[in-house]
Amino acid sequence: MRVVLFTGKGGVGKTTLAAATAALLARSGRKVLVVSTDPAHSLGDAFEAELGGDPTELEPGLSAAHVDTRSLLDGAWARLQEHLGTLLAGAGVDELMADELTVLPGVEDLLALGEVRRLAESGLWEVVVVDCGPTAETLRLLGLPEALSTYIERLFPPHRRAVRGLISGLAAGREAQPAWDRAVNALEALAAELQGLRRLLADQDTTSIRLVLTPERVVAAETRRTLTALALHGLRVDGLVANRLVPEAPSSLRGPAGRWLRERYADQGAVLAELKALPVPLRVTEHTATEPTGLPALRELAHALYGSDDPAAPPDAPATPLLQVNRTAGTGTALDSAFELVLRLPGVAAGPVDLVRLDDDLAVTTGGTRRMIALPSVLRRCAVTGAYVAGDDLRVAFVPDPAVWLR
Repeated sequence: MRVVLFTGKGGVGKTTLAAATAALLARSGRKVLVVSTDPAHSLGDAFEAELGGDPTELEPGLSAAHVDTRSLLDGAWARLQEHLGTLLAGAGVDELMADELTVLPGVEDLLALGEVRRLAESGLWEVVVVDCGPTAETLRLLGLPEALSTYIERLFPPHRRAVRGLISGLAAGREAQPAWDRAVNALEALAAELQGLRRLLADQDTTSIRLVLTPERVVAAETRRTLTALALHGLRVDGLVANRLVPEAPSSLRGPAGRWLRERYADQGAVLAELKALPVPLRVTEHTATEPTGLPALRELAHALYGSDDPAAPPDAPATPLLQVNRTAGTGTALDSAFELVLRLPGVAAGPVDLVRLDDDLAVTTGGTRRMIALPSVLRRCAVTGAYVAGDDLRVAFVPDPAVWLR
């Protein structure tokens, strides 16, 4: 199974390219599902078809759907809110405040991603193509499973034992126990769902992301930041797609139109040269005279984009681990040892980086996103002495802390 997610700044054509990719894959004989988590719900417009929450077969081998977050909110999440409200009310929290505390920002995004995972793991399709929302929403969406999973793990560690211990001290009597049990079971189910989502996203042999952009300097700058942010989350980008390239002006074209086209062509060429320097394959598509909608036009666009290549082929190069630890001095448990934590973050040199050591974690902020990275065990007994950027690597230096090194 392969899962390919398309995202990019709003208006760059990511929905059209996701639909085109799925249409071409289906013609190769594979069973393909393309699903949209974008609230704009423009996937149906690209196919010129009516789509709903349940997959609709557009032609043999090709199905499409829009994730219906409203029905998901009214279903499983509503029941979980009720169970969490019971837990808080039993702890003495006012009913109105309990209702407010169980409102989770971004839950629509989380439910949409959970539905994608359910469809992907159903075994009905060989390839699932996902039309994500604009870049900012996608970063929040892809970072939610790990962030919320970490939050729940720390709030209820381990879930059943800690929460049941709390329950036994707060419950008014045995008749309250079934309600508490349901609350605990709901929390455990949420934790399992989050862990499953994280596994799917972090499986770089199965899941990859394609960033769609138009060759403009502002959009390219955002793309570089997004590339860094996704790498920080341990997510793999297997390609960039520069959409809507203008053709080179013929020498016979004169006047304002000719000047505009030549200047535009030169400016786009300069942006493409910068993008080619990034460690991610780049594909390009030309600006079409008419908007490609409907299956024939979408397949024509996909042929121009991929040629004879397989749109769902996994990347040739093995995935690069997010981090590695190098010893730079000393041996064994010598106090004069030194270590370097290397974080592989493509594009990190283009923007500011902020680092904060928080107990056994390193909080890294770059590319407009922040992630708490658990330090390897040897570095937990060390102190940070400095950090610097070298190419696409963020390198953090550590030396043993004498107070805890040999304990």
